[in-house]
Amino acid sequence: MRSVLDVGSGDAEIPLPDYYAGWRRVRLDLDPSSKPDLLLDARKIGELPAAQFDAVYTSHNLEHFHRHEGRKVLAGCAHVLKPEGFIDIRVPDLGALMRAVVEKKMDIDDVAYQSDAGPILVRDVIYGFHVEIERSGSDFYAHKTGFTEKSLGNFIREFFPFVLSTAGGDYELLAVGFKQAPSRQSLSLLGVSADVVEKLVRS
Repeated sequence: MRSVLDVGSGDAEIPLPDYYAGWRRVRLDLDPSSKPDLLLDARKIGELPAAQFDAVYTSHNLEHFHRHEGRKVLAGCAHVLKPEGFIDIRVPDLGALMRAVVEKKMDIDDVAYQSDAGPILVRDVIYGFHVEIERSGSDFYAHKTGFTEKSLGNFIREFFPFVLSTAGGDYELLAVGFKQAPSRQSLSLLGVSADVVEKLVRS
């Protein structure tokens, strides 16, 4: 059975993308209240045994670390992945947000979009969800860095030379990084189109 390390998993009820159906999910989080399988700071992933996971999934986690700390997280993720494994990343899309702020003449306290957790303000995308920061009293929930599509690709390419990235909805970036040239099987699993599969496999 293939396995995925869910870094910064939060509550167990938070679902993974459908393509992980049937995988063994190992949840890693710093917050004991989320009852993770691994109670660990993501900056210490490199202390885990090497090459044990087929994928690492991390959603809205990297932006909570300063840039130099984020490099530690990525290095640890590369360490625990099998050679043919991949990292699956979601982060806020600051490039799309900045364009929307200018085009729509938005204020920092205007609502950028609606989420299951409630309205997300422009400032929340940049600095972190103010409701959660106030509720928890924890600085960890603040954002300490940010990404555009280009900067995210450049950031993860040091550890994952083969990168696919795209803009999602609600000011979100999606990126997948591979330690080695990806197989057709891996790319097809992620729903990558046939022409992109051929381009990446041949590169």
